[in-house]
Amino acid sequence: MKMSDKVYNTLKWICTILFPALITLYSVIGATLDLPRTQTVLTIAAAVNACLGTCLGISHYNYKKGQDGDGNGDA
Repeated sequence: MKMSDKVYNTLKWICTILFPALITLYSVIGATLDLPRTQTVLTIAAAVNACLGTCLGISHYNYKKGQDGDGNGDA
């Protein structure tokens, strides 16, 4: 799957900045207020973030592979 630079950069920002910040915020608030199922929510959020990061990594790899195989002799 190919995505535009704007989509890639937005998803990368979400995956590397926004989700970790939200996960940390929820972790602190959940522990402080003793919210139920805090650990379950954090586990699911971390899994979603890891999945998104993996998808972005695959997209980046495929993009770079396409750039290297463009026929100009740069390998």
